[in-house]
Amino acid sequence: MLRKLRIALATTTLLLLTWLFVDFTGTASHYAAFLAKWQLLPALLSANVVVCTGLVLLTLVGGRIYCSAVCPLGIVQDLLAHLRPRGRNRAGRYSHSPEVRWLRYPVLALFCTAIAAGAGSLVALLEPYSSFGRIASNLLRPLYESANNILAGIAANHGSYTFYHADTWVPGWTTFAIAAATLLLLAVLAWAGGRTYCNTICPVGTMLSLLSRFALLRIRFDAGKCRSCSACERACKASCIDYKTHTVDYTRCVACGNCLTKCKHDALHYSLPARNTAPSVTKAGSTPPDTARRTFLMGAAIAATTAALAQDKKKVDGGLAALARRRVPTRQTPLTPPGSLSARNMASHCTGCQLCVSQCPNNVLRPSTGLLTAMQPTMSYERGYCRPECHRCSDVCPTGAIRPMAEGEKASTQIGHAVWIRQNCVVLTDHVRCGNCARHCPSGAIQMVPLDADDPLSPRIPAADTSRCIGCGACEHLCPARPFPAIYVEGHEVHQTI
Repeated sequence: MLRKLRIALATTTLLLLTWLFVDFTGTASHYAAFLAKWQLLPALLSANVVVCTGLVLLTLVGGRIYCSAVCPLGIVQDLLAHLRPRGRNRAGRYSHSPEVRWLRYPVLALFCTAIAAGAGSLVALLEPYSSFGRIASNLLRPLYESANNILAGIAANHGSYTFYHADTWVPGWTTFAIAAATLLLLAVLAWAGGRTYCNTICPVGTMLSLLSRFALLRIRFDAGKCRSCSACERACKASCIDYKTHTVDYTRCVACGNCLTKCKHDALHYSLPARNTAPSVTKAGSTPPDTARRTFLMGAAIAATTAALAQDKKKVDGGLAALARRRVPTRQTPLTPPGSLSARNMASHCTGCQLCVSQCPNNVLRPSTGLLTAMQPTMSYERGYCRPECHRCSDVCPTGAIRPMAEGEKASTQIGHAVWIRQNCVVLTDHVRCGNCARHCPSGAIQMVPLDADDPLSPRIPAADTSRCIGCGACEHLCPARPFPAIYVEGHEVHQTI
């Protein structure tokens, strides 16, 4: 029963989270966004007391159920291990191995240090939920969109418009390469040893392992019934069961139930401790360190209270002729999404999961390529602009990196300001009338004024009122100048209310 419940919950979690990352219609955000907020590190960073308390209690009661049924990367590991090419000894291929302490705890210490120092790129590489998000949004989403476009074409040929065409593109090739490398690493480790990544590299798994050794419900041996057949050990994907000594390393056990299913002698039970028994042993010949709870609480406190210290291009041909490709202007200060408050808040809270990037309906979010902020979202306006009425990224962000905004608040939040580049403007280079930037500015911050104030008949050029500009990028996106726009948005380190 435990295994069936675990499989049902894990399947539901994986399908909903995958749908959340690949969906381009916005439907999934209404039904599945809560699952992103149930992940451990996002809950810690957003100070979600309810979720944090619930996950701690879940681990203290039932062990590392989170890793087996809630964490999407853990579920992917199980799926990859199950999909390993068939061969001899495919069933029951695992064996007991000792805990790799020299790797687990240094990685956890490095992870907590990276959070405290605001090294977001390192946090993003190690955090399991974020790794899954990159795999889903960079590898699966293009496939999902391509399949949708095929269906849209077939439906249109039959007079149906149930599906509509989606623009398939990869927001960042660096992030794509990292996602592909992560999936390859997971596949190799899962095919070779099951939960190897989960129990040697993943810092979240190590954090939970410090609590799981105190769990009330555990896998327990009935030595009197055990026939030493080794079926439980060979079925344990966490390599934590030693049938010879009748012990289980509870720091690595993920309560998957595989061992219970394989045991034919009723020698294993997932149960409360029996009365008048010796203290539980986590592995052969050792007892749990007394400082484990203190170590976990210290790591969790660091993660929860940290503060940072520290493309495809849009083709616009007007239906007449191919134009030069749009190039991204160089910004002295990168743009962060409305609701992120500041670059500092973004760096200290964002885990680079790419959920906001995949959910952005206007295609303005991109993964950063900065050394310390790699994979965190920045804004660029080649494919669209940030519409004042859209709040999708702040609605789905699970970590508090992009805070929810009240109705109308976004229209008064200044994330940057428009800058006019005289030598790029078509009014002066091509001697034509334009005014695109002024016509489409939603805040009315751009006016067309005479180039020569003393000559009202001189060419009219844009003048930006930086006190009214909110940095939405409508002017930059719709500017016809190529390859660089004649007006672009320069970011602000700290967002302002105007």
